[in-house]
Amino acid sequence: MSESTLTTKKIPNKRWLHIIPPILLVYIVAYMDRTNVGFAMAGGMSKELGMTASVSGIAAGIFFIGYLFLQVPGGQIAEKRSAKKFISFTIIAWGILAIASGFSRNTTQLLILRFLLGVAEGGVMPAVLTIVRHWFPSEERGRATAFVIMNNPIASIITGPLSGLILTKFTWHYVFIIEGIISLALILVWLPLISDRPETAKWISKEERDYLVERLEAEQKCMEVSQQKKTSLKDILNNKTLWKLVLIFFFVQTGVYGYTLWLPTILKNLTNTGMGQVGILSIFPYIATIIGLFVFPSLSDKSMKRKKYIVITIVGFAICLYLSVGFQQSIWLSFIMLVGCGLFLQASSAIFMTIPPAVFSSEVAGGATGLINALGNLGGFIGPFLVGLLMQVFSYSMSIYSLVISLVLAIIITFTLPKEKNDCAHQTVPENSVKNTSDVKSEF
Repeated sequence: MSESTLTTKKIPNKRWLHIIPPILLVYIVAYMDRTNVGFAMAGGMSKELGMTASVSGIAAGIFFIGYLFLQVPGGQIAEKRSAKKFISFTIIAWGILAIASGFSRNTTQLLILRFLLGVAEGGVMPAVLTIVRHWFPSEERGRATAFVIMNNPIASIITGPLSGLILTKFTWHYVFIIEGIISLALILVWLPLISDRPETAKWISKEERDYLVERLEAEQKCMEVSQQKKTSLKDILNNKTLWKLVLIFFFVQTGVYGYTLWLPTILKNLTNTGMGQVGILSIFPYIATIIGLFVFPSLSDKSMKRKKYIVITIVGFAICLYLSVGFQQSIWLSFIMLVGCGLFLQASSAIFMTIPPAVFSSEVAGGATGLINALGNLGGFIGPFLVGLLMQVFSYSMSIYSLVISLVLAIIITFTLPKEKNDCAHQTVPENSVKNTSDVKSEF
């Protein structure tokens, strides 16, 4: 490979149209099945099943306990075998479990099914991020990841009105049943559209394929040059940066899911309106989320200053969350702050997920991402449970302040991450540059 400059402006960009849409669609529906329990809770499920606020928080968050199990295996299977086939099996499994949740007749049945749904969906994110890593070089990865994470607000925009409409016509059972059927239909879109790597895609031009293969190989060789030795997933368990990333993601997800899964109830209590209106109001924070996902990851890609924009977005989320309580005597000011939360809600995660491929080699990046996602997403259990418990024992204000404290902890740990080095971005590496790697240390 020559050292001549290759830029994406000179290369066809079909990958953006062929890879991102099916990934986005799959994760939109997955996220919908993950969070629609919030509408079921506010729409009569908690009352019918005799669930207290703390038990409702467990029902919302137990998904993330099951979510642990396939995170690391999912990333490894995607890297070594086929992310496309792995996700195909999970789509069928979680669709069936989502439908079954609608037939729950007691809290125990619901908790078991929500746990199993978490297991089924657990390997999807690391597998999806592996596909992104195989298709998008580092200078594009922030935007590509932002499009993937954009499923969250889009799913929430769809879930709110759809779940609200279902609840005006049927019981809470049908929220799970109807939206679960939609999940099963995904397989008809996923299989014909997605490809694991540029080398196996039939639709891609030779020019685009050659560019991606060479650019990604150069990026990997640059990382190998910067590492002391070849590492395994077991080796990186002693890496301090890995555990800092786990903690950052954990505290952010505590805030994100504490906010997301209780938002329908928060809006209902704030506005004293019916579920149809709550479904409509819930759209606006997620419209802001889409805007945030366009703006902040793009700025991060241009500057390659990941830490800076992670901190900015978490600080913005924490301030708006805090002020939503401070302004709760004014319905509309409090609502505006809740919308402001949406602007920053997912942007930090999109930027954050570009860090593991920049820190760890391709052999372990999938597993490392799975480990970070698995342990970090335990915040998805803690957040809803904490909000429900503190709301029941103390007050709504105290429950929201607990989420703000979690975000502040994420900010503090982010500042302790090592200084960023971006030597492997925006450049190519000639093959003959990979020589003796024993004396070179990696640094993020």
